[in-house]
Amino acid sequence: MNSLKPGSIFLISAIFRVGLILYGEWQDAHMEVRYTDVDYIVFSDAASLMASSQSPYKRTTYRYSPLLAFLLIPNSFISPSWGKFLFSASDLFVGLFIRIILKQRKVPDHLCTYSMLIWLFNPFTFTIGTRGNCEPIVCAMILWIIICLINGSVFLLCTGFFFRLYGWEFLHEALLYHLTRTDPRHNFSIYFYHIYLNYERHLSVLEKLISFLPQFIVQLVLVFCFAKDLVFCFFVQTVAFVAFNKVITAQYFVWFFCLLPLILPWTNMKLKWKGLSCIFLWMGAQTHWLLWGYLLEFKGKNVFLQLWMAGLLFLAANTFILILLIRHHNYTPVFRQPTGLKTTQKKHE
Repeated sequence: MNSLKPGSIFLISAIFRVGLILYGEWQDAHMEVRYTDVDYIVFSDAASLMASSQSPYKRTTYRYSPLLAFLLIPNSFISPSWGKFLFSASDLFVGLFIRIILKQRKVPDHLCTYSMLIWLFNPFTFTIGTRGNCEPIVCAMILWIIICLINGSVFLLCTGFFFRLYGWEFLHEALLYHLTRTDPRHNFSIYFYHIYLNYERHLSVLEKLISFLPQFIVQLVLVFCFAKDLVFCFFVQTVAFVAFNKVITAQYFVWFFCLLPLILPWTNMKLKWKGLSCIFLWMGAQTHWLLWGYLLEFKGKNVFLQLWMAGLLFLAANTFILILLIRHHNYTPVFRQPTGLKTTQKKHE
């Protein structure tokens, strides 16, 4: 891998993703199981509404930023696959941003390359964008925000702009709605079974919000412990946020996968034994859940309780791995105190 230049890596990655998009078009046309993510249809419909000068929120179940619909407007007049190419391009930008951030933090070039490869050739991540899922854009924006913070720039322009256009409807649908969101369908969350059993009676706002308490406490602790090591703090917060969330689907894992390459140069956990053990534990706990999910979804078995217990096991596995990563991390503040300020402080002391 040392012989591969970054430009060659990005070119191979781009060709590979284009091939997957074209294959996806063939599968959608010839096979019963579609390759394209069902959410892509929602995005495309919202983009069509925006193209006709209407609010994207007229499309039922569209609960995303208007920016997403705006970026997919060319779906209507260039190609229905425009968004897939855009998401895959964002996927490549994530790899680029990983390299930029690590270079800014003085990481050796070979480690920057390895970290970039972990994202670009991860089977879980490169299928997300080619299926029409918007998570690569989210990941690219997260890493761009980190770059802005490291360089001391403002990054709230998009939020302010779309609030001016769509007002409180934008804030509710894109942001505030997720505070009280419930989903009765089976998912990785430990809360899904309670929501499923009580969905008909409509949970109160208090019941919906109280599930945020463990999540909020964990987030607060992590902020107090790791705030100065900004990138690592983002990573552990994202893992904890997903693990304790009311709704967890597989695409949520991409949120912390994009941050994982940014912390690897500062871990003293070796791949052999502990590193592999973490990988197999996480994959094993997820596979165990998926087996019960298969019995429920495709075989019609009444395994809701077993699926909920598998969710508890998955939460335990995520928590255990997170603790191991914290224990083996070399704490490195991103923002170092200026030398002049340190000298002044010593004089006062």
